[in-house]
Amino acid sequence: MKHSPRDTEESARRITRRGLILGGLQLAFMGGLAARMRYMQVEQADQFRLLAEENRINIRLLPPARGMVFDRNGHLLAGNEQNYRIVMVREDAGDVEEVLARVARIVRLSPDEIDRALKEIMRRSPFVPVTIADRLTWQDMAEIAVNAPALPGVSPEVGLSRIYPMGEDFAHVVGYVGPVSDYDLSRIEDPDPLLQIPRFQIGKTGIEAKEELRLRGKAGTKRIEVNAVGRVIRELDREPGKPGADLQLTVDTGLQNFMEARLSGESAAAVVLDLAEGDLLGIASAPSFDPNKFVRGISVSDYQDLTESPYRPLANKTVQGTYPPGSTFKMVTALAALEEGLITPEETVYCPGFLEVGGRRFHCWKRGGHGHMTLEESLQQSCDVYYYEISRRVGIEKITAMARRLGLGERFDLPLSAVAGGLTPTKAWKRRNRGADWVVGDTLNAAIGQGYVLASPLQLAVMTGRLATGRSVTPRLIKSVNGIEQPSGAGGDIGINPSLLAKVRRGMYQVSNTRRGTAWSSRIADEELVMAGKTGTSQVRNITAAERARGVFRNEDLPWERRDHALFVSFAPFDAPRVAVSVVVEHGGGGSSAAAPIARDILLRALHGEVPPLSSYPEGQRHEIEERLRALPLRAPQGSTPGRSRA
Repeated sequence: MKHSPRDTEESARRITRRGLILGGLQLAFMGGLAARMRYMQVEQADQFRLLAEENRINIRLLPPARGMVFDRNGHLLAGNEQNYRIVMVREDAGDVEEVLARVARIVRLSPDEIDRALKEIMRRSPFVPVTIADRLTWQDMAEIAVNAPALPGVSPEVGLSRIYPMGEDFAHVVGYVGPVSDYDLSRIEDPDPLLQIPRFQIGKTGIEAKEELRLRGKAGTKRIEVNAVGRVIRELDREPGKPGADLQLTVDTGLQNFMEARLSGESAAAVVLDLAEGDLLGIASAPSFDPNKFVRGISVSDYQDLTESPYRPLANKTVQGTYPPGSTFKMVTALAALEEGLITPEETVYCPGFLEVGGRRFHCWKRGGHGHMTLEESLQQSCDVYYYEISRRVGIEKITAMARRLGLGERFDLPLSAVAGGLTPTKAWKRRNRGADWVVGDTLNAAIGQGYVLASPLQLAVMTGRLATGRSVTPRLIKSVNGIEQPSGAGGDIGINPSLLAKVRRGMYQVSNTRRGTAWSSRIADEELVMAGKTGTSQVRNITAAERARGVFRNEDLPWERRDHALFVSFAPFDAPRVAVSVVVEHGGGGSSAAAPIARDILLRALHGEVPPLSSYPEGQRHEIEERLRALPLRAPQGSTPGRSRA
């Protein structure tokens, strides 16, 4: 049916229900959109402005200056030096390979270095600067600057790098830094964003590792403006970071250098302990290594030399190495028996050269025996049978308890890598770890510092210090942090009867000051600096019957790695002890011949504060000692620390 024009006109004028609904919806939508736009533009204006700002402005971390490390006299042990380097931006360089070739003609880059730099450049975004060479000389930097027009995309920069001016002397104490590795990050629960900075270095060993948080400092920031693709437009401002804390150690640079020089040629360790505050004045482990090589990038051949050497130069033998203490342990056994009242200082024990127990003979080092021995005589001549006998009376539990009171078996809280706790065995320990019962023979071996007993040179120095003072002297390595003095290690009364300690000390005096003493040849001639000490020899391996049949009877006939360790502990001056010293010479043979002369020289150097005068030595030895001291590779004496700048 066809509508008339009039009907059509009327229909057009009418608004249908559908039209009303659709119109209403459109109005509602437009109203909502307008309200939302108003809300975003007015109510959320600050938020969106911030988001826009974040897209335009990046905040980047600035590594702080690492804290420095000084010795007790202010001499620099670990500092920062300017590190000149060159970086390249790929998008500005054009032909990267050609530019690298030009740079190589100026700063002498090796083919391997060029290849590494090229791979790094191609892996990064084209606008990111990549370091292609560092630790350059000022001359190299000047030549790069002069040739800048021919080196597009290349620019010089100046940063900070770690330096160890004392080289090998403090390698085991201070340690070294190195780039952050994936392994380092895996061990940290919540890593500092600083650790994500390319080539950022952290402590790997020693003080550098253990005091990392103090030395690292807090990062600074810089605000830079970037475009839509992240390219840097300009730097807006920067806030410098907080430098790491400066540490002052208790060690003495001159003494440490003397110790390292005196131990040169040996696989050995020595510790010097100040008895007033417990300060570690010297901690020397030989052979050592140059930590600067690790900072600058050690070669494969150099690293293999360090890891494959039988003398273990990377190990800090002063705290990591544990050895049977040998006869240096006899004072422990003696004090345990004396305190229990199982023997008196005047009581004698007969030594025929052996003690037979359970059908087995335990021999004295002197095959013919020492005869009747008192306490002082047993220490003077280091009679083994005396200690076999008294250990049977007192038992291993009391001996171990005394050893721990004197610092053996204790892992001291020092900021050094892999500090060992040693071993002071008990019956329960053997049952738990060896699955066997303790036998009398174990006690006899332990009584003379053999068997299961193990101690580090540090622990032996602490033991000696406690014997000398009667106080629980505790080693201290950090003297102050940013000038704030750290707690003393002087310690309180150890709780051992002073008269018993005096008897043991008297026996140690006779070791080096009487003709029958085992260290008579290493005595000190200066009456004001007379030392007391104890020799020790710890057996590495017995000579077999087959070897004896081939004529191998002496320690010197064995290969080096099977020879006995040589030990010596001492303190001085005898009447007013100031320092204690322990020396261990790996596979050195006898303590009297190998360790005692070294300990004497170190002790005198610590007491005099300089190379010992010849007047401190017996007259008949002075010519030989003069030649030996003159041959030592010592550093020139230093004055007060040159500038403490972090630059």
